[in-house]
Amino acid sequence: MKKEDYIDQFEIMREIALSASAGDKPAVTADLALRKTAALIGLTAGTMILWDDRFNPILTVTFAENDIQQKLLAELEDDIYMNLRKNRQLLSAYVSFGGEQPISSFTLPLKKGGKILGAVVGLQAGVGSLVKEDKFLETLAAALSVSVMAAGLDDVIEDEKLKAVMATATTVNHRINNPLQAILGIVQLFPRQRPELEKPDDQLSENDRMLKAKLKDIEEAAVKIMQITHQLMRIDKVELTDYIDGTKMLRLPEDNESS
Repeated sequence: MKKEDYIDQFEIMREIALSASAGDKPAVTADLALRKTAALIGLTAGTMILWDDRFNPILTVTFAENDIQQKLLAELEDDIYMNLRKNRQLLSAYVSFGGEQPISSFTLPLKKGGKILGAVVGLQAGVGSLVKEDKFLETLAAALSVSVMAAGLDDVIEDEKLKAVMATATTVNHRINNPLQAILGIVQLFPRQRPELEKPDDQLSENDRMLKAKLKDIEEAAVKIMQITHQLMRIDKVELTDYIDGTKMLRLPEDNESS
């Protein structure tokens, strides 16, 4: 290996260390490391994955030259590496595939002591050259492990959970509140088309009293739903509470207006 290559490898490790010590989130540090590594050793795609005890991803950071390379990397991870981790306790591997467009790939673990936190996976065009970079890639995986631990794994997990909840809350607000506004508008404008509904209840016919009561129930239910969607948007910490049959649901921030 040329002296310049060692210098470049050292520079990547230095930047990972500086990013972690500056308090950058692991996703930022991983993106930096993957891009620098790809440029240095010719990776066409790379990813860092953190998972829970059941191998469910909690954070995935991916770099790829194009969508084709990203899809290929995802297929390797899902179809080969993840299955081998679950069924054969795979830790690390360097593999090559032939065919018209041969590729090489690797997976290396992210570790905290004896616990596997996730993996770094890479893809390169051609056959067999990645194994020559094994020392550097193992050091890369170790450096990323340290960056995750420096950020606090529990904090990383909570941060990713909160991002998922906020994305869901934003979708709910957009998809539900728009048609809900239409329902509220119809319910609130309907009495203007039936002026008799604005009379006191004791002056209404039985049918009109029932209609007026149902309209009020619909309006109150719609307002309650809107209040819940607003509560979702104010979540700043993911907390669960018991629901039924052992299932859990999100604990919403207290809302004095709706209590």
